[in-house]
Amino acid sequence: MSRIRNPWLRVGLDGWSLGVEASSVVGLRSMKLLAGGAGGAAEAQRMVAEKLDAGLALQALAMTGGLGWTPQAVATKTLAHYRKRVRANRRRLTKC
Repeated sequence: MSRIRNPWLRVGLDGWSLGVEASSVVGLRSMKLLAGGAGGAAEAQRMVAEKLDAGLALQALAMTGGLGWTPQAVATKTLAHYRKRVRANRRRLTKC
């Protein structure tokens, strides 16, 4: 496969890929929530806590310059920040 020379095309493809992966996590979480019980309640609480944590961590990175200084760096690092969490959730939810 040839390397993509346009960095914004890479950012766009990474964003699309993250969206596809995130939609699978939404489906997996939905099934767990619909199952109800203690597992569903725990998943709902975990979901809210993870979203708050991810948002606050990203904000801290942005405020300290951890995302970089160019628009492309910020976009790339933001996608990587969320991809790490989405993948962890997908792995956890597919173990069942």
